Amino acid sequence: MAERESIVLTRDVNIVTIPDGNNGTLNKGTVVTIHQSLGNNYTVVTDYGHMVRINSADADALGKEPHELHTLVRDTDPDAVEKNCWEVMKTVYDPEIPVNIVDLGLVYNCVVTPTGEGKNRVDIQMTLTAPGCGMGPVIQSDVEKAIRALPGVERVNVEVVLDPPWSRHMMSEVAQVQLGLF
Repeated sequence: MAERESIVLTRDVNIVTIPDGNNGTLNKGTVVTIHQSLGNNYTVVTDYGHMVRINSADADALGKEPHELHTLVRDTDPDAVEKNCWEVMKTVYDPEIPVNIVDLGLVYNCVVTPTGEGKNRVDIQMTLTAPGCGMGPVIQSDVEKAIRALPGVERVNVEVVLDPPWSRHMMSEVAQVQLGLF
């Protein structure tokens, strides 16, 4: 999103404060400026300079439509489920960085194990850009919810590991160019 857009909230919305990850509420009539609209969330800044995240489910309060993902496959075999997992993880963003967690190099692996007829367990290992990241549990929850909603997924385990520690060299070339690191 290139230009900033100021909006008056049309109703109360639940928020997550950035960078500490605490839950709160913004009231109807609050003016916010959209800072980032990527994945399934909006990062906005209030008139008081607080950065917060608004979930896509509350997009209507911003006068927006919820984001939808149209690239998923309906199959429930492990290969298809793994493909879908990587696709939905590309819709998860650190609210302060305009690059998805896959291209940031935060996802170390995705293992899909069949558990029965058309059902699978998904185990994800991921890390954070910084060990004390307040948004870490929020990002972890975003990944879990996105994968749990996929067809053929029965169980999800998202483990945050800090070894090896993340470095910018783990980012894709595209992400490094996008962030001006090349």
